[in-house]
Amino acid sequence: MNKEKVSAIIKSSVDVKQNLLTDEKLLKTIIDVATVWCNALGIGGKILFCGNGGSAADAQHIAAELSGRFYFDREPLDAEALHVNTSYLTAVANDYSYDEVYSRMVRAKGKAGDVLVGISTSGNSSNVIKAMEQAKKQGMIVIALTGEKGGRMRDVSDYLINIPSNDTPRIQECHIMIGHILCELTEEQLFKKND
Repeated sequence: MNKEKVSAIIKSSVDVKQNLLTDEKLLKTIIDVATVWCNALGIGGKILFCGNGGSAADAQHIAAELSGRFYFDREPLDAEALHVNTSYLTAVANDYSYDEVYSRMVRAKGKAGDVLVGISTSGNSSNVIKAMEQAKKQGMIVIALTGEKGGRMRDVSDYLINIPSNDTPRIQECHIMIGHILCELTEEQLFKKND
């Protein structure tokens, strides 16, 4: 291990973010998604998040920024990561299948006009895709955060934020960055604090 290896990893991360920074279509999609979040939350709707592994951690992190606070004190927003109830998760995985854990919770909690954010670096997580399909049936707006190719989630989402990379850690770094951007834009718009 040496400094050059560390520098190369950091440079790789910066390169992906630089590619994202120059992708006008993706930048517009991020702005559009922030508007979708504001519209849903502004009428008393909610944002649900789902993912597996590191993407589950990102889902929980972003939901917490919305339901808690981001930059300033304000009213809480209705946002939840669908994996946080471990008794539910393990019961449904055992009694039905792991593929059903998110779609079943979407059936229980989602309503027309709410938002589901599915997070998967490959875009092919079957339990996330099933949740997205269920959300569409219920009239929810579906957003996907994926890697470059978008996987099967590309065809199920209303809005696709596909990071220009195939490297899982670099994709995840961008997912949390975009999550933070969306939280900041949403908080500023809904609570009009622009200083």
